[in-house]
Amino acid sequence: MMFKNEKLEFNIIPIKDIIKKSKKFYEIISKRRSVRDFDSKKIDLKIIKNAILSAGSAPNGANLQPWHFVIIKDKKIKKKIRIAAEIEEKEFYNKKAPKEWLKALEPLGTDEDKLFIENAPILIAIFEKKYSFQKQKKIKNYYVRESVGIATGILITCLHMSGLCMLTHTPSPMNFLNKILGRPNNEKPFVLLVVGYPDKDCKIPTFAKNKKKLNEISTIF
Repeated sequence: MMFKNEKLEFNIIPIKDIIKKSKKFYEIISKRRSVRDFDSKKIDLKIIKNAILSAGSAPNGANLQPWHFVIIKDKKIKKKIRIAAEIEEKEFYNKKAPKEWLKALEPLGTDEDKLFIENAPILIAIFEKKYSFQKQKKIKNYYVRESVGIATGILITCLHMSGLCMLTHTPSPMNFLNKILGRPNNEKPFVLLVVGYPDKDCKIPTFAKNKKKLNEISTIF
C-alpha cells in the first residue's frame, strides 16, 4: 500500500538564535512550580483548548493518539471529584503508603485534604486509551503510557508558558473519574491536572525549588 508523503516545513535559524531561544525557554520553564493554593479567577477556555491542541501534537505510537482530555469547570462535578479523591487519599496516607514514601513527602506538606480540586477554576482529566474504535472495529494502541506521558508534558509546558499554574494530582486508584465523567472502559485515568492562577497568598515549599544540576541528570559521550 502506498502512502502519501509531503515536504517537511522547517525553518533553519542561526545557531546563536537557537541558543538564545533555548536559554530563554529554560529561564521561563525553570520557574514552573506545583501550586496548591488557587485563586477562583476564571480562565478563558481558549487558553485551555490551545494547550490541549498542543498536547495533541505530541509524538505517539503509530500516530494513533491514545489520549482523551476532559475539561471540568462545573462546580458540582469538581465537588464529586474532590470527595472521591479524598476517600482514596485517606486510604493512601493512613494505610497504603510505605513509611519511606510518607517521609519523602513530608517537606512538601501534602495530606489527604484536596480543597484545591474545588477552588481551582479548571480541572483537566487526562485518560490513556488502551484501545480505540475505528468504524466499530477495535484497534490496539501502542506505547500508550509513553505517548500520553509526552502529551501531558507538552500540556503542562503550554499551560505554564501561557501564564497559568497547575498541580498534577494522581490519587490511586482513579477509577472514580471514569464513573463521574462518563468515560468508557477502554480509557484509564492517567493524571488529573488542576489548573488556574495562584492565590495572592500562595506559598510553595522551599524544598521544591531544589533541582538537580546538569551533570546529575545527564551524560555526554
